[in-house]
Amino acid sequence: MGFEEEYESFLNAHLQARTGERLRRLQEGHNKAEMLFLKQVWWPLYHHFKYLYPEYEVDDFKDGKRYLDFAYIRPAIRICLEVDGYGPHLKSISRWQFSDNLERQNQLVIDGWTVIRFSYDQVKEQPRRCQQIVQQVIGRWLGDELDQTSLSFIEKEVLRLAIRKGEAIYPIEVEKCLKLSDKTVKKILSQLVDKKMLIPASGTMRIRSYRLGDQVKYPI
Repeated sequence: MGFEEEYESFLNAHLQARTGERLRRLQEGHNKAEMLFLKQVWWPLYHHFKYLYPEYEVDDFKDGKRYLDFAYIRPAIRICLEVDGYGPHLKSISRWQFSDNLERQNQLVIDGWTVIRFSYDQVKEQPRRCQQIVQQVIGRWLGDELDQTSLSFIEKEVLRLAIRKGEAIYPIEVEKCLKLSDKTVKKILSQLVDKKMLIPASGTMRIRSYRLGDQVKYPI
């Protein structure tokens, strides 16, 4: 299915699973900015919404409840993704509210969350940059998962380099970063292409750059 169908199914599934305040928050809090983030940032990367929760409820440090725009949750991984709009209400925010927002983010970090925030303008005008940030953050955890594979040490390091960069890598970058010869790099890159961990990003007769293959790019 395409984005529209998957998005509608995703949202309806969460609406049907909620009641009370949690339902109201999803109905009223999931707006244009959140939908745009899914369409322009998340969907092009992963083509599904598995492990992603909209308007996710967390306990407040003052014994209340707060809601995150999106929570990405897997075993040992908790990432908060926020999309902040810029509007007139921000100009009238009180000093207490400003401090409270900072305290809220600090508490999430203390509780073990990784917090990533984008502005609405970033999502709208720079979606590729936002994609790279999301990919790099999730890639940190994926980098650890590589240790459980049968790849060689050098192959893992090449993939970690590609994950950290979040975009196409060039053979010369691998040579300089890992202190390897041109011949060795060509061999390793070819092996990773054969294993579908990397795919050519530019060049036809002679490959000039590589990007992560689906097995690495879509780990969720």
